[in-house]
Amino acid sequence: MQKIDFYMVDAFTDTTFCGNAAAVCPLTEWLPDETLLAMTRQHNQSETAFFITTDSGFELRWFTTQGEVNLCGHATLATAHVIFEYLNYPETTIEFTTRFVGPLKVTRNGDWLTLDFPATRSEAVEPPQFLLESLGIVEYQEVRLGRTYTVVLASQQQVEAVKPDFQLMLKLNQKVCITAPAEIEGYDFVSRFFSPAAAITEDPVTGSTHTMLIPYWAERLGKTQMLARQVSQRGGDLRCQLVGDRVLIAGQATTYLVGKVLLRS
Repeated sequence: MQKIDFYMVDAFTDTTFCGNAAAVCPLTEWLPDETLLAMTRQHNQSETAFFITTDSGFELRWFTTQGEVNLCGHATLATAHVIFEYLNYPETTIEFTTRFVGPLKVTRNGDWLTLDFPATRSEAVEPPQFLLESLGIVEYQEVRLGRTYTVVLASQQQVEAVKPDFQLMLKLNQKVCITAPAEIEGYDFVSRFFSPAAAITEDPVTGSTHTMLIPYWAERLGKTQMLARQVSQRGGDLRCQLVGDRVLIAGQATTYLVGKVLLRS
């Protein structure tokens, strides 16, 4: 029987039951992909992060219940939290190698962990069939396409009021983000994120989508440092900065559960 450490971490929050939960499993070597997927489905979280220690740092992979994904912000934050808090990591910066997006870094500054990710650009497009209908809206400022479809709305109130038709959204075969200027004092913009095709109806806090939102709002607001709020039911805060072709996304994290996975052959 193989025993694997297991952590469940709420990312982009300092409060339990808020932010976005991720499972994190340190491995001594890579298990078969079908085993990693089966474990992820057993955990039944939006993402499970798996990592191994290498000579240069750590190698990191992310899985949803549907399969491996190319980037996940909140599970990277959760993984860094585990390494800093439970593996006695002595440095302030963790270097990850990944299979799809190259090297990633996470830096610790007090209770805040900062993700260093590649920025993602987007461009204005005409809304495709089913997009506006699946969101139940007729008025919008613009629709953009990058990592996801992003629908820019006029107000935070509009973002919070959207009640998606997820069955209709499945016909898009694409993830959807909605965003607007923030109406909360001290915040710059808000967002929500939906991905029913990946078995995630509404994601509580989505770091990867902010790789696209940060360049957009930096240009629109004329500033490179911003505070964002994802206004899902659980909610979460993200300190955002645009630095050239990189984005810095900072958040806090808190551990919910520590245990063992028992794999029997």
